[in-house]
Amino acid sequence: MRYNERIREIREDHFLTQQKVADLLHIGQRTYADYESGKTRIPVDSLLILAEFYNVSMDYITGASNNKSEYPKK
Repeated sequence: MRYNERIREIREDHFLTQQKVADLLHIGQRTYADYESGKTRIPVDSLLILAEFYNVSMDYITGASNNKSEYPKK
């Protein structure tokens, strides 16, 4: 699975709108929609924020793994 598909899947699993996630990332809803559609690449720092927010590993959120492990504790 590609990361843009994964971030959409996770957002929908949490019953969040694109606007809510965009607010979390301090970006516009249209920009976030472009991330999910694959039109624009999401910055790594935004992926880190989402991984921590959803409590999933970077491997999972990027689609490198289907193992839904937790975000590392600090």
